[in-house]
Amino acid sequence: MKTDIKLVDYLAVRRSIPAFQMMEPGPDKAEIENILRLASRVPDHGKLAPWRFIVYRGEERARIGEELLKLALEVKPNLSEEMIQVERTRFTRAPVVIAVVSKAGPHFKIPEWEQLMSVGALCLNLLIAANAHGWVSNWLTEWFAYDERAYPLLGVQPGEKVAGFIHIGSSNFPSTERPRPELTETVTWVGGEEA
Repeated sequence: MKTDIKLVDYLAVRRSIPAFQMMEPGPDKAEIENILRLASRVPDHGKLAPWRFIVYRGEERARIGEELLKLALEVKPNLSEEMIQVERTRFTRAPVVIAVVSKAGPHFKIPEWEQLMSVGALCLNLLIAANAHGWVSNWLTEWFAYDERAYPLLGVQPGEKVAGFIHIGSSNFPSTERPRPELTETVTWVGGEEA
């Protein structure tokens, strides 16, 4: 199948927009569901779907931010006012935040590593699907992705891990390019470089 040139053009300029540069509006429930359907079309050896989504919207995001602030203060009780505000607004920077949760684990046939790669592919597909609907997006982890004290608050079950929080919304900030690695630094040719 020939690649659509529009997709090639998109991939040539694809980039994430920082979550703190996002604002309302964000996608509605029907759009989010369509974005998630598209994102789910990833390589998945064994058809295990070793992942799931948790969608955070509305006022619940502010409540989660307040609870995350409490957890942060347990570890660092002397947080600056600036960092208190950062913790408080972790989930309100974007109108929609979607956790991608890994359920990867031992399997009689499918290596856990392959399951984890499927989860990573899902995160990138989610960014691309959001962009395809006209929204900006960013894939973040943050400290609470690795702190199991936060898991009950976030809806993450025992044995699961957070692959990332995908922030989705609008932005009026100009998109700027960042340096990308040169192919000479990342590609090894086996069998020669000739066409």
